[in-house]
Amino acid sequence: MSETINQYINMTWVYWALMIAYGVTIISVVLVVLSENRNPVKSLAWITVLLLLPALGLILYFLFGRSIKNKRYISRRNRRRLKKHEPAKAFDAKASGLSVENAQQVRLGQSLMGAPYYGGNSARIFDNGKEKFDLLFQDLRRAKRFIYLQYYIIENDKIGNALAELLISKAKSGVKVKVIYDHLGNLKVRRSFYRRMREAGVEIYPFFKISLLHLGARINWRNHRKLCLIDGRVGYIGGMNVADRYIDGGKFDLWRDMHLRVTGPILRSFNHSFCYDWNLMGRPIPEDFAEGSQPTEKGDIGMQLITSGPTGQWGNISLEFLKAIGNAKRSIYIETPYFLPTEALLRALQAAALSKIDVRVMIPRRSDSSVLRNASFSYIKECLKAGIKVYLYEPGMLHGKYIIIDEDFSTVGSSNFDFRSFEHNFEANLFIYSKEFNGLLTDIYMRDLGASTRVLPYDWERRPRLEKMKQSVMRLLSPIL
Repeated sequence: MSETINQYINMTWVYWALMIAYGVTIISVVLVVLSENRNPVKSLAWITVLLLLPALGLILYFLFGRSIKNKRYISRRNRRRLKKHEPAKAFDAKASGLSVENAQQVRLGQSLMGAPYYGGNSARIFDNGKEKFDLLFQDLRRAKRFIYLQYYIIENDKIGNALAELLISKAKSGVKVKVIYDHLGNLKVRRSFYRRMREAGVEIYPFFKISLLHLGARINWRNHRKLCLIDGRVGYIGGMNVADRYIDGGKFDLWRDMHLRVTGPILRSFNHSFCYDWNLMGRPIPEDFAEGSQPTEKGDIGMQLITSGPTGQWGNISLEFLKAIGNAKRSIYIETPYFLPTEALLRALQAAALSKIDVRVMIPRRSDSSVLRNASFSYIKECLKAGIKVYLYEPGMLHGKYIIIDEDFSTVGSSNFDFRSFEHNFEANLFIYSKEFNGLLTDIYMRDLGASTRVLPYDWERRPRLEKMKQSVMRLLSPIL
C-alpha cells in the first residue's frame, strides 16, 4: 500500500514539475515577445496564441515567430568587398531633374541601405509570361561570360525544364551560371531536377536550406526575389517565377503578373544584390561583373534598386512605400495579389484618400490562397470608409506587384503589399522615376481596371455573414501570416 502511495506521489511530483516547467517556458517566451518591442498588434497576436493554445502556440512561435533583425550573416570583410561592386555614388538632385518629392525618395533609399540612383536606363514591361520567357531565353542564349539567376520558385515543369536545358548548355559552353532558388518555395520539386543541373556545371543552390537542425531559424525567412543578370548587359526583375502557370494560367483561366527587362547602369545594383545573397548562403563572392560590361541599349529612365529583408533594421521597402504614399499629390494606384497592409500603411492610404487623392487598390477576386484572400478582404471595409476605391480583378489570378504614384514615380518588383513581404521575406523592388514609363504602366493598370469590378460599400455590407466571419478570423492572423 505504501509503495503505491509513493508511486502516486512520485507521479504527482513529476506531473507538477512538468507543468511548472511548461508554464515557465510559456511565460519566458511571452517575455521574449514583449522584450523585442515589435509592432504591438503582432506582439499581441503572438501572446494571444501562446496563452490560448500554449502547446500549438509554442511550436508556431518556434517556427514562425522569432526575429533575426540585425543578425549578421555576412562578415565585415565581405561587406567591404561587396561595396567595391557598387561604390557609393553621390546623388545630385538638381542634375537628376527629379521633383522635390522624388529626390526625397531617393535620399531615403540611400539612408536605408546606401542604394545609388542611376540615370540613363531603359526598361521593357511584360504583363504576360510568354513574352517575358521568350525574350529571357533569347538573352540567355546570347550570354558569353556569366548568368546570375534568382527565383523564389523554379518548377519542374515544361518551362522549368526548358530553362534547365538552356542553363546546362550555357554552362557546358564555358559560361559561369549561378542560380539561387528558395528551398521552402521548391520543396515539392524533386532533388534530381536540381542535381541534373549541378552535375552539368550549373552552380545552383537553395537559399536557407531547411533541416531539422536549422528548422526554427530558417523556415520563416524566404527569399522571394526574382532577379536575373546576364553578362552585366541586361537584367530582369519583377513578380514572375519560373512556372507554366505564368503562361497557361494553371488552375486559373489567366495568371496576370508584371516583369521588367532592364538595361543601363542600374545593373550594378542587380549585381550587388545577387552577390550579397550568394555570399549570404556561404558561397564566395563572384567576381564576374566588370566595369567594361556596357549595355548596348541606352535610355533616359532614372532607377534605384531597393532590397529588403528580415535581417535589416528598418524594413526598407515598407518605409519606402510609406514615404511614397505620403508624397502623393494626385493619385496612388496599387496592384497586389495580397492586401494585408501594416497599420501605418493603411492609415497613410486612408489619409491620402481623405485628402481627395485618387487612391485605387486592385486585388484578385479569386486567389491561389483562400487564407490570404479572406485576410485581404477583411481590409476592404476600412478602405471604402475612407474613400479608397477597391477593385476585384475578374479574369483570373492577379499576381502583379506594382504601385504608380502621380505622373513620375512607380515601383515594380517582388514585394506584395502584405506583412510577410514587409517583415519576413527577402524582396527586391525597382523604384522608377520617369513620366514616360509611368504612362506605359498606367495604361496597363487602366486596362486591368476595365477587367475588374469596383467594390461598392452597400454591396460589400450585404455579403453573407459566414464570409464576414471567415474574413474577421483571418484578419486576426494577418500579422503572423
